[in-house]
Amino acid sequence: MKRAVFAMAVCAAIAAAGAAKPQAVVIFYADDLGYFDTSTYGSQHIPTPNLDALAAEGVKFLDAHSATSVCTPSRYSLLTGNYAFRRKNNHILDGDAKLILPLEGGGVLTLPAMMREAGYRTAAIGKWHLGLGAGSEPTDWNSRVSPGPREVGFESSYIMAATADRVPCVFLRDGNVVGLDPADPIEISYSRSPDPIWEGEITAKTNPELLKWWGRSADKQHDKTIIDGISRIGHQRGGKAANWKGEDIADVLAEEAENFIASSEGKPIFLYFCTADIHVPRDPHPRYKGKSQLGLRGDVAVQMDDTLGKVRDSLARHGYLDTLFIFTSDNGPVVGDGYLDGARMAYAAANVNPAHPFTGGKYTIYEGGTRVPMVVAWPGHTPKGATSSALVSQTDFARSIASIIGYEVPEGSMGDSQDLSQTLLGARATGRDTLVEEAGWGSWRGFRMGSWKLMTDGENAKLFDLAQDVTETEDVASSRSDLADFMKASLRDTVQEHKRH
Repeated sequence: MKRAVFAMAVCAAIAAAGAAKPQAVVIFYADDLGYFDTSTYGSQHIPTPNLDALAAEGVKFLDAHSATSVCTPSRYSLLTGNYAFRRKNNHILDGDAKLILPLEGGGVLTLPAMMREAGYRTAAIGKWHLGLGAGSEPTDWNSRVSPGPREVGFESSYIMAATADRVPCVFLRDGNVVGLDPADPIEISYSRSPDPIWEGEITAKTNPELLKWWGRSADKQHDKTIIDGISRIGHQRGGKAANWKGEDIADVLAEEAENFIASSEGKPIFLYFCTADIHVPRDPHPRYKGKSQLGLRGDVAVQMDDTLGKVRDSLARHGYLDTLFIFTSDNGPVVGDGYLDGARMAYAAANVNPAHPFTGGKYTIYEGGTRVPMVVAWPGHTPKGATSSALVSQTDFARSIASIIGYEVPEGSMGDSQDLSQTLLGARATGRDTLVEEAGWGSWRGFRMGSWKLMTDGENAKLFDLAQDVTETEDVASSRSDLADFMKASLRDTVQEHKRH
């Protein structure tokens, strides 16, 4: 009986894949959320009822991957459909970095540009971290900053330039700083000096008494200008009226999503929604403190889940019931990452690995670095409460969504993206044959082929059978040298290849 029901669900999903395109496509992108950071994936310490509800309506993936184990290149890959290594020096960007995405109309199609051409209203809300502006001159934050989201295909945007721990600590609406007082212009610098670089600048070194206890830096990178009781990466002066309050970021972003959805008046929409949670600094609104059993890091995961619920409620309230909704994270988890916020102690006391059952996390080439939670739901098109072990990558979102909306991707775009639409919709049990895994830097790469995982820097190699060894502790490269050599050659071919479609 169960097999018959599942077969009917799969047939329905297959038939639906060729049906009318969704009224809304939403990518909800969490930040630094690990495989074991939600109750949906087994956590007993962090309740995430909204993600649980989404999974009950769609497909939960067990072998889904971000493109890299750090944020900027993963976002680049998701929006371009290309591996991050295709672009030179694709790494974690500072807040004053220049735009790294190809411009709309420049001959290379991005996901948002495709959606706009297909008739969708497009919006980017939340963490951006893909650079803003162009050229070699310092960015002028006191006038419209471009190129940015609008120039790559987003009709509207409400974004943070980079991360919450980096200056400038302001929001930008369609390229303009929100709430900026012209009499108090913004200037930023990424000087590494821990000393003030401007007269009157307040830093962790000059005024540690002004820091919130969870805003104290744990390293020399996060010890610059204090804004809202937290020391940041980089120096900022001016713009005081525009500075965000950390505890309000999640609410502000959810409200902006509501505004975009409401203003669209039933027109087709594509929403790229990127939370600041659960990236540092972890500064949850007071109503979320203590809502997990893992301190501030767990509490912001609860806050993230509540934001997910708000976005979904907004969609339903404004009639967007026919929504293809994709939830995932930009990379694996990190516990201590620049601040003395008690996270290490909380996780040690609970004996919890946020990447469980995998090894590694953010910054690493181990499975915990790129294997992330992912749930896909589209009412009437995905089987309810399904689980998939298919190997999938966020790089595949571009061509998969193109297939779902019936858009033909032009030659020269989205070259590493594969059409896994049937897999994402739960109609097919298999996914990619191979997958490249990247860290943020360094020469080592991971290469998946089924359950086999190769790690190599081009010369040295390690080989793991994940079917027997998910913790990647038993290197069998010497005993399976034939397979290791074959996978090294396959990886080399992939890196050198520029697919043509």
